Amino acid sequence: MEFLKGNKLYSIFTGTCPVCQEESMYKEPNPYKISRLFEMHERCSNCGTKYKMEPSFFFGAMYVSYAVGIAFATAAFVISYWFLGLSLLPTFIAIVITLILFLPVIVRWSRNIWVNFFFSYDPKKASN
Repeated sequence: MEFLKGNKLYSIFTGTCPVCQEESMYKEPNPYKISRLFEMHERCSNCGTKYKMEPSFFFGAMYVSYAVGIAFATAAFVISYWFLGLSLLPTFIAIVITLILFLPVIVRWSRNIWVNFFFSYDPKKASN
């Protein structure tokens, strides 16, 4: 994934600081440790970027999570209905199971996408 460094996709997929892309924004990088799913560092220890710009900043990520969830559900539908040839009820069950299993990833990616709307990569800060 190092080839994407300097690109917003790198920060989105790795959960690193959107400005320097050197440090994880999360106290626990593994999204499947559910009790710590939402725990974030307040600032990047490398460049000092404050992730939460205002109270309730990440409420906007809910809109992003809807779109990301639709993408996951669409992928589950295409795979189960078109590729595996399942009928509608098993396809529906596959979609629900997919959304439940990937919920922590969807939450994290949504937050990562949201924060990347407001910050851009700065190579000067990456070299600190």
